[in-house]
Parts: sequence; C-alpha cells; structure tokens
Amino acid sequence: MNTQHLVILLVKLAVAASLASILTRSAAFQRMLMREERRLDQRVKMALVCALIFGAGVFTRTIAPDYKAVDLGLEGSLVIGMLGGYVSGLLAGVLISVPAMFHDEWMTMPLFAAVGVLGGLLRDLAPDKEFIWKFTPFPDLAIVRLLRRGDWQLAGYSILCFGTILLAETLRATLASNFPNHGVFALQRDWNDGPWMTVVVYATTLFSAVVPIKIWNSSRNEKKIEQQQMRLNEARLAALSSQIQPHFLFNTLNSVASLIRTNPEQARQVVYKLSKILRRLLRQQDNLVSLGEELSFIDDYLAIEMVRFGEKLRFVKDIEPETLDLLVPSMLLQPLVENSIKHGLASKVDGGEIRVRSRRNGNRLQVLVEDDGVGIPEAKLAHLFEQGIGVNNVNERLKVLYGDGYRMWIDSRPGEGTSTGIEIPEQVSGTVVGVESLAGSHV
Repeated sequence: MNTQHLVILLVKLAVAASLASILTRSAAFQRMLMREERRLDQRVKMALVCALIFGAGVFTRTIAPDYKAVDLGLEGSLVIGMLGGYVSGLLAGVLISVPAMFHDEWMTMPLFAAVGVLGGLLRDLAPDKEFIWKFTPFPDLAIVRLLRRGDWQLAGYSILCFGTILLAETLRATLASNFPNHGVFALQRDWNDGPWMTVVVYATTLFSAVVPIKIWNSSRNEKKIEQQQMRLNEARLAALSSQIQPHFLFNTLNSVASLIRTNPEQARQVVYKLSKILRRLLRQQDNLVSLGEELSFIDDYLAIEMVRFGEKLRFVKDIEPETLDLLVPSMLLQPLVENSIKHGLASKVDGGEIRVRSRRNGNRLQVLVEDDGVGIPEAKLAHLFEQGIGVNNVNERLKVLYGDGYRMWIDSRPGEGTSTGIEIPEQVSGTVVGVESLAGSHV
C-alpha cells in the first residue's frame, strides 16, 4: 500500500474538517444550520455559500494538481443536499462542478448534481430531521443500536446513509474508469494498490461526508444550549418579577382597606396612585428601564405609603443628573424601599428618613438605598440574602441579568439604620426622564 496515497487521504479528511470549521465561524451560516425548515431563498443562499467553499477546493485542484486532497466536490454536494434538500443539493452540485467543467471534466456536473439530489432524497426519507445529524458512519454500531435499544428507525437510517455515500463513490469510480480522458476526477483512478486501497478510499469518502455534519452538529448543540439557557433565564426573571408585583399590590390594598372607613378621600387618592402604578406595570415590557423612570415609580409608591405614615416618613433623593438615563432592572428599588419602611421605620415612633443615592463609578452605576431606622441585628444580617424575600428577589434578578458582573451589599447597625448598595455595569438609555425634577429633590 503506497504511503503517499495514504497521506493524501489523511489530508483530505483534514481538509474536510477545516472547511466545515471555516463555515461554522460564520454567524449567518450558523443561523442556517439552526433552521430545519427553510424558504426557497434560504435554501438557495445555503447552496451558494457552501458551493463557494467546496468549489474553491475543486478550483485549487484543477490549477494545482499536486493538491488533490482539497477536492471535496462530491462529498460537499451530498452533504448540502442532506441538510438543505433537493434545491440546495442540485444547485450546489452544479456550482461546485463549474471549475472542473472548465478543466474538461465533462461528467462532473451531472455526477455532482445527481449526488446533490441523492442527498435531498436522504433528507426526505429521514423519519426525523434530527436523524440527519445523529446518524453513525459505522454500520456495526447501527446494528447494535437496533438490537439493544430497538431504535430501528435511526439504525436503519444510518445504514441507508452509509450505503448512499458508498453509492456516490461507486458512481464516481465508474465514471472515472469509463471516461478516462474527459470524465470526472477520482483519486484512485491512477492508483494500482490493490483492493485494500479501494476500501480505504471508500472509507475516506464516507468520513469526509460525515465529518462536516458532525462538526456542524456540535455547533448546533452549543447554540441550542445557549438558547435554552437564555429562555431559562427569561422565564426565571419573569417569575421573579411576578413575585415582586403581587407582594407590593397586597400591601397597598391593605392600606386602602384601612382607609376606606376612616378617610374615604385619602382612600380615593391611594386608588388613583395605585392605578397609575398599575398602568406603568402593564405597559412595562422590558426588563430594563432608565433610573429616572424607576425613581418616578418610587415617587408614586411613596405617595401611597405617606398616606399611611404622614409626616413620619421622609424621602430624599441624592441623584447625580448624569445617572438618570442609565438603565437599571425594572422594579429594582421598590422592594428595597419597602424593606426600609417595613423593617426599618415602621416600628419607630417618630418615623424616619429614606434616602436614595446614585453615582457613577468609572463605567459602573452605584445606587444606595439608606434609612435611619432600627437597623438589622448582626445574626439576621448574615442570612438576609437567603431569608429576606425582597432582598433575595432583587439579588436573584441581578444574578440572572448580569451574572458575576454586579455587586450587592447590605450594611446595618442596630439603632442607626441600614444601607443597601447595588453596583451594576453602566448601560445608557436613549432618553433622560425628568432630570431637573428628579435629581436632588425632596419629598
């Protein structure tokens, strides 16, 4: 067996892997791979992109005969047909064969076109389109799978793909021997190394077709995992947000219930403020809002709370104007302000003050919610992130949105008050909400 011929076949496998990897780097091609059902224009686009890559290999071989291993026209036509269907396979086969046709290899175009259609037939015969990505090139493994797991559909489809790829190579070898002068290019046409070399050539063709599919499937799986993680994060974030809103509404409605008999006019004002808040919540579609919008929301929220506390509750904003258009998670401050009222100030006879500060620290935004309430005992402070509903909820939402890119901390001294700080990456909103009215104002 000629060692040089074996080297050529090994290089061919390496080229197959390299071309597949080059295509995988394209975001547009990755999006093509993620679609199982494609419009006609998408199938044509897929054929054009793949034909450009695999056709370049055929062209290189025609102008530089020493680079025989870069010609993957047959394998490329078949694979594109399997992934894109008849239109993609036929069009890709025709385009990939163009350089060979200019090299007087007249049977190349009908061969590659026919192989592309064969790939489309394999796609149509797949019981499940995922089988295209899962089939094994080892027929013995397919038989074992059939016997042990009873997975006869995937096993049968793997054997069908195996036979079709070998059929394509047989067609090439037949045309190469019957049309020696102007037929098709075949590596083994001038090799007289015996039957074992023929087996190795067929095996190389098989794996040259399988390797791109496996590489692209690995890329698809990575994208699927990313998408699943994103959907999981979105669902988790929605669940956390839905926990905050009922908690806030429950407390507000309790306040309204207590006012209906004692002060109907104040109850009416609270309901009006509550309706404004609900309209904002129902309109809110994004996870992020500007800090200005969030502070406006807090104004309405505290207007309700001040009906209950009166002059005992004071609210001060110390806001750097340039931070008002920076984005923060929606409903970020309300649970923290509510905690300050409920756990810090509610038990104080003379009430107290809540202060919200914001400032830029390099390319990050810092927000502080401070109160001069009763404070939190040290033993409870150590477990607040696990046990505190509002604090834990905010922390979980920040974790979903920013991963490790945020900080949240709580400082408290019994009898002196509590400070909750959040630091997140700076993100700029398109508009600034109420800069003059919100920065440095007092309620």
